[in-house]
Amino acid sequence: MRIVLACLLLIVALLSAVSVIRQIKLKNMFALGFSAVSALAFGFFSIATLIYEITG
Repeated sequence: MRIVLACLLLIVALLSAVSVIRQIKLKNMFALGFSAVSALAFGFFSIATLIYEITG
């Protein structure tokens, strides 16, 4: 069941990464900061969850 959680977190992290690129183009630094922090946080937790599930 945690695989589903990891996949959802990974999708959110990828969407946040797309948002980072868009905010760089728009030069919106406030939104860029929030997008970067959310991409890092969701990316970390999705990878950590996948590693936990694979290693058991």
